[in-house]
Amino acid sequence: MARAPIVLVDGSSYLYRAFHALPALTTSQGRPTGAVKGVLNMLKRLIKDYPESPMAVVFDAPGKTFRDELYSEYKAQRPPMPDDLKSQIAPLHQCVKALGLPLLCIDGVEADDVIGTLAHHATEAGRDAVISTGDKDMAQLVNERVTLVNTMKGEALDAAGVEGKFGLPPALIVDYLALMGDSSDNIPGVPGVGEKTALGLLQGISGGLDAIYADLERVTTLGFRGAKSLPKKLEAHREQAYLSYELATIKTDCELPAGLDDLDIAHPDREALVELYHELEFKRELAELLQGKDQGVDDVKGGTPAPASAADGENENAGEPSGASGRRKDVTITTQKELDAWLARLQKAERFCFDLETTSLNYMEAEIVGVGMALEAGEAAYIPLAHDYLDAPDQLDRCAVLEALTPLWQSADKTKIGQNLKYDISVLASYGIDVAPPLADTMLASYVLNSTATRHDMDSLALKYLGETTTSFQEVAGKGAKQLTFNQVALEQAVPYACEDVDITLRLFDELMPRVKEEGRLAQVLETLELPLISVLSRMERAGVALDAERLHSQSGELETRIHELEQRAFELAEREFNLSSPKQLGEILFDEQKLPVLKKTPKGAPSTAEAVLEELALDYPLPKVIIEHRGLSKLKSTYTDKLPRLVNPATGRVHTSYHQAVTATGRLSSSAPNLQNIPIRTEEGRKIRQAFTARPGYRVVAADYSQIELRIMAHLSEDKGLLAAFAEGQDIHAATAAEVFGTPVDKVTADQRRSAKAINFGLIYGMSAWGLSRQLHIERSQAQTYIDRYFDRYPGVGRYMERIRTQAAEDGFVETVAGRRLYLPEINAQNRNRRQAAERTAINAPMQGTAADIIKRAMIDVDAWLQQGEFDALMVMQVHDELVFEVAEDQVDAFKEDVAKRMQNAASLNVALTVEAESGTHWDEAH
Repeated sequence: MARAPIVLVDGSSYLYRAFHALPALTTSQGRPTGAVKGVLNMLKRLIKDYPESPMAVVFDAPGKTFRDELYSEYKAQRPPMPDDLKSQIAPLHQCVKALGLPLLCIDGVEADDVIGTLAHHATEAGRDAVISTGDKDMAQLVNERVTLVNTMKGEALDAAGVEGKFGLPPALIVDYLALMGDSSDNIPGVPGVGEKTALGLLQGISGGLDAIYADLERVTTLGFRGAKSLPKKLEAHREQAYLSYELATIKTDCELPAGLDDLDIAHPDREALVELYHELEFKRELAELLQGKDQGVDDVKGGTPAPASAADGENENAGEPSGASGRRKDVTITTQKELDAWLARLQKAERFCFDLETTSLNYMEAEIVGVGMALEAGEAAYIPLAHDYLDAPDQLDRCAVLEALTPLWQSADKTKIGQNLKYDISVLASYGIDVAPPLADTMLASYVLNSTATRHDMDSLALKYLGETTTSFQEVAGKGAKQLTFNQVALEQAVPYACEDVDITLRLFDELMPRVKEEGRLAQVLETLELPLISVLSRMERAGVALDAERLHSQSGELETRIHELEQRAFELAEREFNLSSPKQLGEILFDEQKLPVLKKTPKGAPSTAEAVLEELALDYPLPKVIIEHRGLSKLKSTYTDKLPRLVNPATGRVHTSYHQAVTATGRLSSSAPNLQNIPIRTEEGRKIRQAFTARPGYRVVAADYSQIELRIMAHLSEDKGLLAAFAEGQDIHAATAAEVFGTPVDKVTADQRRSAKAINFGLIYGMSAWGLSRQLHIERSQAQTYIDRYFDRYPGVGRYMERIRTQAAEDGFVETVAGRRLYLPEINAQNRNRRQAAERTAINAPMQGTAADIIKRAMIDVDAWLQQGEFDALMVMQVHDELVFEVAEDQVDAFKEDVAKRMQNAASLNVALTVEAESGTHWDEAH
């Protein structure tokens, strides 16, 4: 019987990749733990995939290696390891050892060299070896006994796989790196030789670097671009190429303290794991450990997987068990008898998970190809309806199946579970099918649980909460121009893919919902705000908004003229032509030629030409001012005036954006295709874009906007008597603040004083410092500090609130909105002062932004329910920041404005009355 392969894990590679690719997790004390958790999940996956294999987890040792002696600039360009990553190395090492895994960390050589040596020993001993890494350099080690596995991408490469991916066999990977260099390690290579040129050389002249340098004249005969001038470059940098070869070569002869026989996995140290999981606040892992569940070693080594559950409606088309540890049963439903059996089960169930497989991600264009269903974890069914590839098997009629499923979707007694349900609801709506509450959405459950996690897609959630890597769409449908639509995917691939979607989603629901219910008022936020909003947004997206494409075409022409004028003006000021979009060329002109002061540098040490830098320089110098205006108008043209007309749906003649509930940290909605949130309102050009958003003939645009909502929320949260009184008396809050700060009667406040007070009001709720205020008002820092001090003297409750919220955030690790939405602050206790202060500023503002988001979501839900009653001939067509936009029949506009303002004002009960200003017009800008 063949021996199990030796598994060699590139721990350093996975640590870096987990840190940068996975959500940033921290303990309640602000200690970073996300990379540790990510690597542990990957290790457990490897142990399950290779249950009988010896294993070593290899890390880079601190300090210099032999490569630093060869080349002093080796890896010299790399920035220092982030503190939040560095602090996770020791606990990860402790966890690896406690799990019983051999850990190697050898001074003077890199992890790659240790792995290379062990792989070489395995080959010599006639053993197979699997190298688990995300590092392309390791491809040089692949041979008939050594393969690479990337658990993050689900990719495995043998020798043929390496050649398929890189265009070269493993034996030439070092030559490839030597020629083109490696910027990540600062291996120089040959200047002017990139990936394509290196590949052309090695494919054109067999034998690698030596063969190329032995016959440089032959290089000129190769067919790729630049070949004729290449011999000169190669000769000039011969020594550098061979140095690069030596730097890129992984050692296979290191002296190691452990051999292959020392790599068996030991039993986990349960007490050490309990202590570590407590310390790292890994609640799920700790619970599993205390309940005696699999910790990635014991159960896999000696246990037996649980049998797959039997399924009603099982048939000869059922797929092989797959999914979580091979325990999922996939059922394909292609006959009426099988469908009837599943319908009977669905009718008895109180909940079910479903997912549509379609032809497009665009909800306005998508056609249903099949339906995935799940009732219990470990069993899933797929109903193919419209797979139409050559020789596709017979499938049930789509209309008949959808008709049979409609009573289930419309039942008020069944919870419909999904991931990003809004998409499925919108697609079903195009078939005339409404999906009734109660709804459950795993994406939104994850978002409410921790909105600061970077991703809430199913693949990320499966890895984070279930420790599983899912099948990507590209794996079943291909990539790029040759990618298939799902109707062209064979059932052999489609069934396990679709069944995995619903099975994972159902398991995520069971994992996430108890967590949501355990944490404060998060369940209430999910059930009363986020879930009811799904159907509201779906209706609003499908309604779309009318767009005047001709107006935008005309504006594009005007912008083109102005952009050209600005370009010519920039050339005059620079005294030469240059690429205005090139930071490098702009930097040369501003700082080398015109000698402007360098205010900030990039991570690589070059003078920065970022927007904030140019804005500051523009106060004193003309060219930066021109560049800023050029950039702004170019962005308007490319993002809006050119692009918006192309987004008009040909069937409806309207623009249908997509609103996203699970993107921003504060709870605010975002949108895409188009992004409605970023259309400027303060500039004439931005307002012209808003003029293109119109209404159907016989209708008007109504915009209803919350007035100064965040300042009102600040008054509520801080309970400051002065602010509460100002709002209660209906004062102009900015004039009232100016009167207090500048010690003048309200009726004597000047325009400049009011402007300064407005900057103070809004700046302080965003945690602005005296330095930030001084920059905004163009005054001395000491003067700005005086204004701030006076503000807090007049409104002491605000200062007390800010201090209280900082302290509370540091203790809890999060802040809350009035409704109970939590906003976690991973860096509130960070050792780095700048990061900690940034988190403190967020702590001050997030409750206000988040509460404002909650209020407008509540308003949308209430207003939508009101509109569904049919009292008004009106549609809710857009939501932008604190504003709702409607399309209303002309003869109902006045009554509608009055009623909608009242309903929006009643969306929350605060110590300060909410004010809504509703106006109308023929287009969006006119309704302001």
